[in-house]
Amino acid sequence: MQAVFMVGEQRSGSNLLRLMLDASGEVAAPHPPHILQRMMPLLPHYGDLSDETRFARLIHDVCRLVELNPVPWEGVVPLDRAAVRARCREHSLVAVFGAVMDLYAEARGTRAWLCKSMQNVRWAETLDAYFDGARFIYLHRDPRDVTLSFMNAVIGDKHPYFIARQWVELQRLCLDARDRLGPDKVFTVSYEALTREPEPLLRALCDFLGIGFTPAMLEPHRTPEAARSAAASQLWANLNRPIMTGNTQKFRGRMSDQDLEIVESLAGPVMDVLGYERVRVMPGEERTWSEAEMAAFAEENARRKAERRAATDPEDLRRRRHQERLLEEIRARTAA
Repeated sequence: MQAVFMVGEQRSGSNLLRLMLDASGEVAAPHPPHILQRMMPLLPHYGDLSDETRFARLIHDVCRLVELNPVPWEGVVPLDRAAVRARCREHSLVAVFGAVMDLYAEARGTRAWLCKSMQNVRWAETLDAYFDGARFIYLHRDPRDVTLSFMNAVIGDKHPYFIARQWVELQRLCLDARDRLGPDKVFTVSYEALTREPEPLLRALCDFLGIGFTPAMLEPHRTPEAARSAAASQLWANLNRPIMTGNTQKFRGRMSDQDLEIVESLAGPVMDVLGYERVRVMPGEERTWSEAEMAAFAEENARRKAERRAATDPEDLRRRRHQERLLEEIRARTAA
């Protein structure tokens, strides 16, 4: 089974690209429950995974995380725990993750699967070592547009300082992984190119993955998976619409000079590497902030997050809360 990982930062068109590849009919690309991102910090609670009872508990909890995903995995939920265990080549979280993804791809009748949990770049070397022939898609977007998107989204930070800081961290991890793994394993996609001229980029990506291009990939909004995702949260409302070819450079006229200064001061050097033109802070002019200023940013970030949460559709929050409760249960259970 071919394993494909999309890495980078959220709010960069990752669901759009996921649906495009899913529409190929050769790649199974479910909405991610973020198995590694959520479960890796909890591994110490499980103890020695060579103990079959402990490993079975981990398998069960991972399966529950998938079963509680805001966008349901059609055809495999509830997951067969014994089938997951039978596919694990070692006693590890990565093995459980791979087994779950294999089951989904088998149910869809594909020979490849894609996980678009973007922070999987943190475990790129581990994933490359476990999955034979693994491929990575590094997707990036202008950090100023990413910042605007996060500021209005249900998830994530709301102050440009914290949004840009995480963007920089993840891009640097991706660039480092690209350098280490090489062009045979990492394909780079910019959101701007994907929305401006999707067909040539998708054809090149299909060649990289060893799959065939189909025109259906240019109309991902027509797929059942797009409908399920768009209905699950305001975050993905655009997925049932045609490709938004002009959805770039939105920060111009919408972002204050102060916010631009923050983003470009933090992200400027990485923007230069990725080819994003600066408009406010030129190289060498990046500023820093005092402890008091950063504390004020944190206070404002918390206020905006609470305000955004209060304005979110309660049903959207309820669907997300299922997974949060599971993680709380795992922490409480192991603490006891």
